[in-house]
Amino acid sequence: MHKTDLSTYNNHPFHPGGNGLKRLLWFYVNAVFFKTSFIPSSGLKVFLLRLFGARIGKNVTIKPCVNIKYPWFLQIGNETWVGENVWIDSLVMITIGANVCLSQGAILLTGSHNYKTASFNLITKSVVLEDGVWIGAGAMINLGITAGSHSVLTAGSIATKNMEPYSIYQGNPAVKVRDREISL
Repeated sequence: MHKTDLSTYNNHPFHPGGNGLKRLLWFYVNAVFFKTSFIPSSGLKVFLLRLFGARIGKNVTIKPCVNIKYPWFLQIGNETWVGENVWIDSLVMITIGANVCLSQGAILLTGSHNYKTASFNLITKSVVLEDGVWIGAGAMINLGITAGSHSVLTAGSIATKNMEPYSIYQGNPAVKVRDREISL
């Protein structure tokens, strides 16, 4: 039986984008302005994200203590809310539509590891949250997932498969529990 051997780890062909200086600068900007509760201003955070290559829509709210891996792999639509302690693991592209709510502690993952190889190789896949999606508190979207328009992932749930539009998902792994009906 073979064993995991992390000394052979190689994350090829993954490349985090930007040069080393850009990644280093982002590391400190993220730590000082995003991962802290001392800077509550969404406007400053949106400005900094755009400066580092993120595409951010109008009236985006970014709460304190948000961790964003690489902003150049991030797109957020208009009127979207990013709650406290959200972790956006943007190793590759994450596309978040308009009017999306990421509740506190939500996690968006684009990377994992191949547990079948001794070298534990990196695997990356994009994440898409279409317009009107709500990701509940402490919920997790795994790599490669598309959350269809206006779908909901309830608090603490884990999405391991694509989510249909106007559907509510719950559990680990999350399964559809009912349709989402929105009243005016």
